[in-house]
Amino acid sequence: MAFVLKQLGLPGPAALIAGAAVLAMPTVIMVFMFGQSRVFFAMARDGLLPPVLAKVDRRGVPATVTIITGVLAAIVAGVAPLDDIASAANAGTLAAFVATALAVLILRRRAPDLERPFKAPAAWIVAPLTILGCLWFFSSLRTITMEIFVGANALGLVAYLLYGRTQSRLASA
Repeated sequence: MAFVLKQLGLPGPAALIAGAAVLAMPTVIMVFMFGQSRVFFAMARDGLLPPVLAKVDRRGVPATVTIITGVLAAIVAGVAPLDDIASAANAGTLAAFVATALAVLILRRRAPDLERPFKAPAAWIVAPLTILGCLWFFSSLRTITMEIFVGANALGLVAYLLYGRTQSRLASA
């Protein structure tokens, strides 16, 4: 947005937008980092990652997994260009939206009487359109982003098959 405004001959608004982006970026990164650490924590609690990652300190904070996630995020931020990080985040977000829309359809079919605290009107129209739209956006990402996304998910699948499948609480149930 800042670049477009600058190209349109509006340097003041461009600087304002650029400044806001600089201020907002650390907040977004911090929220992603804490969110990701909580995802890893929940996965460890469910047995999909080593149990040491599910430990909390005396204040109830999953400090170990938060520190490990922060170190990994710092390494990625230190070696990868911002464009690549943003593209990867976009790919992951689109995949999460596809998974959510697909889950809505599956649950509507498998558990039609399930209590639903959140309403999704016209789910059989909205969810397929969501899936198609996200796939269309995903196809517009750079090829390298798609390749990295597929590779990272393949690694995650291998990790699940080698570790999580036998160690998870669901496997022991």
